[in-house]
Amino acid sequence: MFNAPPPFTIDSQQLYLEIPQSPEKQEQPYSTAGACQRGWINQKCLQAFLPWFKEEIAPTARVYPNSAALPSFWEVVNGTAITFDRDRLVLIPTLAIDGDELRVPQEWVDIPEWVADYYIAVQVNPDEGWMKIFGYTTHQILKTKGVYDAGDRTYSLESEDLIPDINVLWVTRQLNHSEALRAEIAPLAPIAKTQAENLLERLGDPDVKFPRLAVPFSLWGALVAHGGWRKKLSELRQGLLIQWSIPQCLQTGVANLAQQWGWEKREFVVVPTGMRSAEPFLGLSRQIIVAQDTYELRILPKSASEDYVWRFEFQSTTPGGQIPAGFKLRLLTEDLQAFENNQDTATTPVNMLYLEVILELGEGLVWEIEPAPEDYDREILRF
Repeated sequence: MFNAPPPFTIDSQQLYLEIPQSPEKQEQPYSTAGACQRGWINQKCLQAFLPWFKEEIAPTARVYPNSAALPSFWEVVNGTAITFDRDRLVLIPTLAIDGDELRVPQEWVDIPEWVADYYIAVQVNPDEGWMKIFGYTTHQILKTKGVYDAGDRTYSLESEDLIPDINVLWVTRQLNHSEALRAEIAPLAPIAKTQAENLLERLGDPDVKFPRLAVPFSLWGALVAHGGWRKKLSELRQGLLIQWSIPQCLQTGVANLAQQWGWEKREFVVVPTGMRSAEPFLGLSRQIIVAQDTYELRILPKSASEDYVWRFEFQSTTPGGQIPAGFKLRLLTEDLQAFENNQDTATTPVNMLYLEVILELGEGLVWEIEPAPEDYDREILRF
């Protein structure tokens, strides 16, 4: 039963939403009780907020970067990002009953890939089944007026400095107010693969209760900004010590983690150059949406006798469909470095983009498509 007090009895500007009923326990494992509670509260907040937001304000709103990635965020940090139109907001839930401030983890403010336009303060009351949006602010205000606490690496604003009515967000957007939503922030220096591996080994230990505070922010921010490393950190902290690989999936079936990211095993028929007969190959495939059109990314060995030469293909799922000029298929090393012949570009509309690479056992690659696909989050493909 929804027991929230009527909004007008407290503050007619603040929005109350009912929290959907669901099992108390998280299906997704977390490394600590604190992470489990954080994941549960963020999930409740998202389940209540997103349907309302899509219906009332932004029909195009969706989770950023995608739903499958959320546990890897909640394992280490509070907050959930949502994209809508060209903007992004971050929900920051709290169980505090006083609701006297918005406290945003530094990751959402100072990691360029995570920065949002708006930050929404949410009080969650799971016992009575409701949540209250008690205000919001912008990145510009949070960065310039917020108080930074080096102890827990958060930016905070008192409730009187928040805009209490979230509908004001919609009104200002409709009026095309040209206020600056984001402050300028410095980029984070990239970290090398060996340094990332050392950090993952150290911070992947679940006995490290607060990994986000265990190393300087410059290192931590660069580590978790990389989707592949962030997911690996989450897996390590949950005791998943063996990362799935492409050859393993082809031999024994697609791992659950790979399925979560949309990969499936398929048989492809390839006609080798200069030969009449076609050869069937097992490969991996996933669908990708770019600019509202659906494409397919394929990974398969170049031949049945060569398991160290791999072919990446990108093509439309529409029969006869072509890839528009300007699209790019790019491969990078695990630490996001380019290498020779790592990119194929459609200078005119083409049927397919493809790349062939020679890889050593255990080597990792990151794929990119330009323009960026919907729900894109970097992942490390292990070979």
